[in-house]
Amino acid sequence: MKAFINDTDQVVNDSLLGVATNPDVQLLDTFPKVRVVVRRDWKKNKVAVISGGGSGHEPAHAGFVGKGMLTAAVCGDIFASPSVDAVLSAILSVTGKKGCLLIIKNYTGDRLNFGLAAEQARALGLRVETITVGDDIALGKEVQRRGLAGTVFVQKVAGQLAEEGKSLDKIVDSAQKVVNHTVSIGLSLTDSRHFDQEEPTRLKSEEAEIGLGIHGEPGAEIISYEQADKLVAKAVQKLRASLPKTKAKYALLLNNMGSVSPIEMNILIHAFAKTRLAKQVSYLVGPAPIMSSINMSGFSLSLVLLNDEIERTLLKRVGPSSWHISRFTTPGKIKSPKLPEIIPYKSSSNKAVKQLLEKISSLLISLEKEMNALDNKVGDGDAGTTFAHAGRKIKSVLNKLPLNDNSKLLLSIGRLLAREAGGSSGVLLSILFTAAGNAFPDKKELGGALMVGLEKMKELGGADLGDRTMIDALQPAFEAMEADKSLGEIAEAARKGAEDTKKITKTKSGRSSYLSARNLKDIPDPGAEIVARILEELKK
Repeated sequence: MKAFINDTDQVVNDSLLGVATNPDVQLLDTFPKVRVVVRRDWKKNKVAVISGGGSGHEPAHAGFVGKGMLTAAVCGDIFASPSVDAVLSAILSVTGKKGCLLIIKNYTGDRLNFGLAAEQARALGLRVETITVGDDIALGKEVQRRGLAGTVFVQKVAGQLAEEGKSLDKIVDSAQKVVNHTVSIGLSLTDSRHFDQEEPTRLKSEEAEIGLGIHGEPGAEIISYEQADKLVAKAVQKLRASLPKTKAKYALLLNNMGSVSPIEMNILIHAFAKTRLAKQVSYLVGPAPIMSSINMSGFSLSLVLLNDEIERTLLKRVGPSSWHISRFTTPGKIKSPKLPEIIPYKSSSNKAVKQLLEKISSLLISLEKEMNALDNKVGDGDAGTTFAHAGRKIKSVLNKLPLNDNSKLLLSIGRLLAREAGGSSGVLLSILFTAAGNAFPDKKELGGALMVGLEKMKELGGADLGDRTMIDALQPAFEAMEADKSLGEIAEAARKGAEDTKKITKTKSGRSSYLSARNLKDIPDPGAEIVARILEELKK
């Protein structure tokens, strides 16, 4: 598996050194033997709040060290609890007379190592309390519930109360209330993969898992892979079953478990907003990575029941940038301005022009898949779709166009492409036709007007002849047109320009400037190829 790492056995150390570039935190000087991240501004004059566990869950927990949240985070190896000595080092480094609170996720290793370190610290005369978080509702109440992303709600409330100078007893009491009223459920399309792991995923392409932990262990249930709305609805159904039947208000945490893209995370929050439970949610944390599982393609939902204190402390600003909370609302809308008509001119008839546009439009539509495949080799794979969409749109408005007025027709096509055609190609062609339409009354002939449009397109687009773009076919064709050459000669000029792009492997502008010679050699530019195909079709 490819990953942005150096050595697999140095992943955690390298990651924490990256975290420590934040001026608000620092490492103990026993690093890397002891991996503890602490607040740089800590004075030991308030209750310290410490948490931690295995690494691989970033930004938890080191990413939440800072004012208003954790005083220190103790980091173990990937998915492995930190040692007793590491936890004790954290306690000793940040605990003063006010004492400290250890927030522990409910896993055996964490309970044992944090618990023993707490006992050793007490033996040294320090006041230490512990809170164990088990917010996972996947396996019911009869089992030891695992600690999931809801743990961060506890860290936020405890951290804020500590920042305000509250006593250890008060912080423990409030933190326990958060624990008692927090529930979480996870759902994933893949398992997590260690950086040195080559084993295939246990899930088939048509499967997903619900009720999983954060260490790559199997979920409580394998379910069918479905649309986002249906998967979120299943997760919400599990959560609802564990909530009191009252119409209480909650804060929601939508956690990215590693490799879900930002656009997918927004789709997930939209899917949640469609559920009945959304009406009871007042605030949203995320959507963002909060407690990940390395690179798992999954998410978890966590809810905490709000009371006045929990709501107030969750909303207080904090130092760590990994924490973000906002009010959860329905999408807002404002009145959109009325845009000018796409075709502001009166329609007119010209049988020859109509046949010409019909032929060009039909060709663009027929070339969609072929040109997408070509564009996929040297671009983003959508050139065929962009031109086909333009073709469909022109075809749909043929009877509304001023076909018998060249200037107004060019301007109308320019407006149509600006409004309806996607991608940079659509905008560039819109510039060309708009400038050509403006120039036609003075030029009086199509070739000269199109050359004016081409120059404006080159000026605004930045590319020129030889940069492996549609210009390499357009310019020789328009020059031939301006010289009053035959349609056959115009088509031949465009074809030669398109063929020449196969030899161009180094450019200073256009998208080809981003690609290597290996990617470009012997492949024509899709835009130039489409221009050549159009003129060859008209020649027939």
